[in-house]
Amino acid sequence: MRFRSLRTLTGAFLLAFLVATLGTGFAIYAVTLRTIERLVDRRLENVNDSVAGIPGDRRAADIFRRVDAATHERDTGDIGFVLLDAEGHRLGGNIGLSRPLPMGFSTLAGDRLIPGLSAGRALVRDVGGGMTLTTIAETEPFDDYNGARVRIYLIGFGSILFVVLGGLIVFVVTIGRRIGETRHTVEAIIDGDMTRRVPVDRSGGEFAQQAMAFNRMLDRISDLMASISNVSNDIAHDLRTPLARLRSQLALSLRRAESPVQRDDLEAAIAMSDDLLAMFAAMLRIAEIEGGDRRAGFARLDLAALADEIGVMMQPVVADSGRMLALATASPLPIVGDGQLLGQLIVNLIENTVRHTPVGTRICIAVTDTLTITDDGPGIPADQRALAMRRFGRLDTSRHDGGHGLGLPLVEAIVRLHRGTIALEDAAPGLRVVIAVPA
Repeated sequence: MRFRSLRTLTGAFLLAFLVATLGTGFAIYAVTLRTIERLVDRRLENVNDSVAGIPGDRRAADIFRRVDAATHERDTGDIGFVLLDAEGHRLGGNIGLSRPLPMGFSTLAGDRLIPGLSAGRALVRDVGGGMTLTTIAETEPFDDYNGARVRIYLIGFGSILFVVLGGLIVFVVTIGRRIGETRHTVEAIIDGDMTRRVPVDRSGGEFAQQAMAFNRMLDRISDLMASISNVSNDIAHDLRTPLARLRSQLALSLRRAESPVQRDDLEAAIAMSDDLLAMFAAMLRIAEIEGGDRRAGFARLDLAALADEIGVMMQPVVADSGRMLALATASPLPIVGDGQLLGQLIVNLIENTVRHTPVGTRICIAVTDTLTITDDGPGIPADQRALAMRRFGRLDTSRHDGGHGLGLPLVEAIVRLHRGTIALEDAAPGLRVVIAVPA
């Protein structure tokens, strides 16, 4: 059995403890009964030998005399005797039987054989002359003692189970609360709130020390990530201004160019400047999205209607590129999210598909319980899909197609902001992008 959760571990422990406790209780009960029966059987055997007398000299009158004496003795006054002839007729004794008993030892319990006897043991022996001597003794010191003993066991072991169950509930609630606090902190950090920390119990203890160690680790990670983010953001911010000035200067030079060769070179330089500006803008956009601040503006929207609107808008653009865009967005898909970012997500995926597929490719946007964008182009090999999702990740086959490797990472950042998932799958042929966003 694999313990995958606290609930499973708790259930397994409780089941094992319950089985062990019940097994111990039944074992003690059975051993107690068996011990009492052995002691009573030994006593019956001794008393039966004493009353029966010496073998070969066992007359009914002598047996009656010894039965009467044993009946009045303190040690054997609670034992019943009955002497039967060969036909089973009662010859004498201090009790009467409503039915014959088998030879040897037997158990009497609740069969109304003897009035007033709730449970007992009987020993039937042949004493010669066709006669049988039956000796009976109770195994309970008072009526319904066995039931009282069962109640004592139930109360005793039940109280143990109750205490253990109560302690287990406290343990599970405490551990579950601590795990829940850590999980909520982790989820908040995943959502972009790097300031969230695990609450620390002021009373101290192991849990408090663990929370403080976890928080120190988060502080260190946050500092490192902030340093890296600040460096990249500062570079992006600082370079955008000189790049924009460079582009303006190139545009001014283009207007002053005197030869076609100069114009071509300046136009190429302006295009490269635009590409760099777009790359820095995408980096800053991803940083903004990963910050999680946009989640405050989430609202209820229909992802299918949004996909249909974007698809209709992009169909002429896709058609101009020599490809075809089909829509299958009839089923509503209500979610909570940022319509502007989700629209940008769909546009990015369509543009990315157009950029990396040949002319004649068919693209389909479908909405069921997920948003799916499928094409019948060359696709992405399974071993390179992780590279495609990485920032600046460029496949060897797409390096000549333009772009800067931030399209899919931007899409992933938007999906992660919406607490969704994105998967790249084989459409056989082509690529299928499946996006699931919780409602």
